[in-house]
Amino acid sequence: MNYDQITIALTFIAFLIMFTVVGIYSAKYKQDTTTDYLLAGRQVNPWLTALSAMSTGQSGLLFTGQVGYAYSRGISAIWLVIGWAIGDYLAWWLIFRRLRTVSEDYKSDTVSNFLSQGKDRFIALVSALITIAFLGAYAAAQLVAGSKALHSVFGWNYYLGIIVGTVIVVIYCFSGGIRASIWTDAVQSVVMIVSLLLLLGVSIIAGGGLGNIWNNLGNIDANLTNLLPDNFSWGFLPFFLGWLVAGFGVVGQPHILVRAMAIDSADNVRFARDLKTVCGLVNSFAAIFIGLSARVLLPSLGDNDPELALLYMSLNLLPGILVGLMLAGLFAATISTADSQILSCSAALTQDVFPQVAKSYKFAKLGTLTVGALAFIIAISGTNNVFALITFSWSALASGLGVLLILRVFNKPVSSGAGIAMMLGGIVTAIVWNSLLQFSGGMYEVFPGMVVSALIYWAFSRTQ
Repeated sequence: MNYDQITIALTFIAFLIMFTVVGIYSAKYKQDTTTDYLLAGRQVNPWLTALSAMSTGQSGLLFTGQVGYAYSRGISAIWLVIGWAIGDYLAWWLIFRRLRTVSEDYKSDTVSNFLSQGKDRFIALVSALITIAFLGAYAAAQLVAGSKALHSVFGWNYYLGIIVGTVIVVIYCFSGGIRASIWTDAVQSVVMIVSLLLLLGVSIIAGGGLGNIWNNLGNIDANLTNLLPDNFSWGFLPFFLGWLVAGFGVVGQPHILVRAMAIDSADNVRFARDLKTVCGLVNSFAAIFIGLSARVLLPSLGDNDPELALLYMSLNLLPGILVGLMLAGLFAATISTADSQILSCSAALTQDVFPQVAKSYKFAKLGTLTVGALAFIIAISGTNNVFALITFSWSALASGLGVLLILRVFNKPVSSGAGIAMMLGGIVTAIVWNSLLQFSGGMYEVFPGMVVSALIYWAFSRTQ
């Protein structure tokens, strides 16, 4: 290991220690109850809620998948960001404030309990199993993203990053539950923003300014500078609508929904939404333009793995200590999501699959260890395509849980049979659309998945 690698490693390790210490320190304020472990007593302030939701929602996809997507597609990748942001904002505006109020009325500590209204055992069980399956895979994708980063920078064994990420997340989640997750997420979000803006500025300078980068992109491929290129499979509108609905699909993501449930007041959801949106757009646009700059500065990367564009840009343009910062930003993005997902899976397992021990604080913590091990196993045995794994897990959860959650938020009656059929129908539609029909390139599968789920509800309501 040379001098630069030692500097990178020391900087990176210092940030990891900081994240872990913040998480462990948060345990000082804990109460030994399951409600506190799972929802921090519903007393999280809106600043922490916003920053935590932002870092949790953006995840390793931001530093790897989104940068790589912009590298491959060009400026038209911006429509994914804009569509997603609009859909996400609508969900927070229309759904999340009511979710905070209604979930407290039902005394629901988990998303599955809320979907079942605390009384439908079958809906609680099925939704919990869906959460564990797909959110567990989602968490594994975050660990894979972090591992790819460490492997690329240091040449370490591919599995070492997975081990490091799992251990860190489990340590502070086990210590402080969701409070630890939210506190560390907030710190990690600041590291993410600073690191992305830093690399953006340096890459623009290295590329000779925005104008020069733009001209070079056009010389490489005219489609890279075309906002509406001719390579949309079904045209622009289906593509854009698909990603807008994908953003709205946050209504099916338990690891983000619990942040709205944990905020200190429904009246503060608006502030949290606005702050989260602004910070998220700053990050996303920075990632897009880093990907575009990388296409010019590292043109041969497309033959290898475009998802590593950000790291290679860092290694080429930054001194060791700042590469360490970038690596910490990427790792922060991955573990800020993985911790939330592991806790949500743990909650589903201990509160909804085994409700007979739901009030056991020790069992809730044991669930965290169990789910952490599950995510680790999936990560070491699964695909290394972070973008594909994350986007499919997101679509399955949105298609399976999203419509049912909306109905519950507005207190609409849903029978046990209808609820289960909606969840399974939405997921099967997403799988068929993505894997069998392979239509996701034309329109992301959340839209058909949620439409089918809604149609199943309509069909059941007509028979009652």
